[in-house]
Amino acid sequence: MSGLEVSEVYLSNIRKNKDYRFDTDFWTKEPKKNPNLTYIKIGDCLLKSQYGISISMNEDGDGIPIYRMNEIHNMLCDFSVAKYAKVLGDEKETFLLKDRDVLFNRTNSFEWVGRTGIFYQQSNRDFIFASYLVRFVPNEDIILPEYLTAYLNTKYGIWDLKRRARQSVNQTNINPEEVKETFIPLLDKSIQLKIKDCFESAKISLIKSGNLYTEAETLLLENLGLKNFQVINNPINIKSLKESFLQTGRLDAEFYQPFYEQLEQYIQSHSLGFARLGNVCKLHDENYTPKDNQEYNYIELSNIGKSGEITGCTRALGKELPSRARRKVRSNQVIISSIEGSLQSCAIVSSNYDDALCSTGFYVLSSEILNAETLLVLFKSELMQQILKKNCSGTILTAINKEELLNIPLPIIDTKTQTKISDYIQQSNALRQQAQDLLAQAKIKVESEIENNALNINELDLRGGG
Repeated sequence: MSGLEVSEVYLSNIRKNKDYRFDTDFWTKEPKKNPNLTYIKIGDCLLKSQYGISISMNEDGDGIPIYRMNEIHNMLCDFSVAKYAKVLGDEKETFLLKDRDVLFNRTNSFEWVGRTGIFYQQSNRDFIFASYLVRFVPNEDIILPEYLTAYLNTKYGIWDLKRRARQSVNQTNINPEEVKETFIPLLDKSIQLKIKDCFESAKISLIKSGNLYTEAETLLLENLGLKNFQVINNPINIKSLKESFLQTGRLDAEFYQPFYEQLEQYIQSHSLGFARLGNVCKLHDENYTPKDNQEYNYIELSNIGKSGEITGCTRALGKELPSRARRKVRSNQVIISSIEGSLQSCAIVSSNYDDALCSTGFYVLSSEILNAETLLVLFKSELMQQILKKNCSGTILTAINKEELLNIPLPIIDTKTQTKISDYIQQSNALRQQAQDLLAQAKIKVESEIENNALNINELDLRGGG
C-alpha cells in the first residue's frame, strides 16, 4: 500500500455531506487544518452569492460590457472586457457589479475552474457578469473581499477547491454551494487590512499602466491620422465577379463591406508608405515536437491579458501537453491570435517566457522594421483588428490563414514614433509587473500567516499544498 492515499469513510459521513460525495479525491485529499487557527465556512462569511446572467453576447459594443471567465487574471478582474450584452431595467440591476465584488469561475477546464478575482469599479461605467461566474459578497465584519480572493488563490484554497471539482471528458465544474462548504482561516483583521493595502496599491499601478498604454495607442493613431477617423456607414457594395471571387476567392458579403476597403485604402495612402505583412515581418511557424519527459512552459489564448501581456502559463511535461503546443517562442517576439473572437489576444514574449511553447492558435512574428512594442499596439488597434477580422474565413472555426495574414497591409511608422511607443509600453509593463509583485506578496502573506502558526509545513505540503 506504500505511496497510496487511503481514507476510511463511514457511509453515515458521506450521507451527511450535502452533495453526497463518494468520489475518492474528495475524501483522500481533505486539507489538514492548522490547530492554532480558527476556521469558518466560507458560506458563513457571505452576505450574498449569485450566479451570473445567461444571455447572448456581441463584440459590437451593443449593450453593457459583460465579464467572462477569461477576463480574470492575477486575482483581479480586468479593467476592460471584449463582450457586451443587452440588458435593461430590473434585470440590469440584478447583475450589476459593485465595487469589490468577488467573482468566482465555476466551470470550464480543470485549470480554469476556481479562478477568482476581485472587481474594482472604474469611473462610472456599468458592468455585469456571465452565467459561468458567481458573485460572492463577503461580510466585511468577518472577512474582507481582498482576503477571500487571496486565500482562494493560495495553494491551500486551490487544493480544497480542486478536490471538490467534478471532472468529465470535456468540462470541469464546481458547485458554488460546495465552495461555501470550504473552510477559511480567520486571520486577524489587521493582517487582512495589509492584504487589502496590497490589492489597492496594485490597482493604482495597473491604472497608471493602462494610462501609459493608452498614450502609446493615441500616439500611433495620431501618427496614422486616425484619431478622429470616421468610417463609411454604407453597408452596400456592388462588385463584379472579376472584381470579387475571381480576384480573392471569397464570396461572403462581409468581406466586401465598404468600410474594410476604406481602412485598407487609408493604410495604403499613409504618408510614409505601407508594406505587406510578409515583407515587414518574419513569420515563425516551424513546428516543434516537445520531448516527453522534459518540462515546458506552455502559453495558450487564455494566458493573454488585455494590455498585451502574458499573464501566466501551464508548466507540464511534453507528454502531458495538448497536440496544439507546437510553437516555440523567443523573447521579444510578438504572438497574435489567429482565431476570430480572440483577435485581441496579442502579446510580446517577455524574457520570462523565452523558449516557451505556445498554441498553434497563435502566429509568432518578429520584425527588423517595426519594433515589438509598435507591432503590439498596431495589432491591438481598432484599425488592424478590423482588417484581421475581414480576412478571417472558415465555418466551424473561423480564423485567418497564413496566406491572408502575410498579405495584410501594414503602415510604415517612423523611427522616432516607434521609440516613443516603445518607451510608453516598457513603462506600462514595469508598472504592471509592480502590480503583480504586490499581489504575489498578498498571497505569500496569507500562506505565511497560515504556516507560521506552529503548523507542520511538511505535512501541509503533503496534505494541503498545491
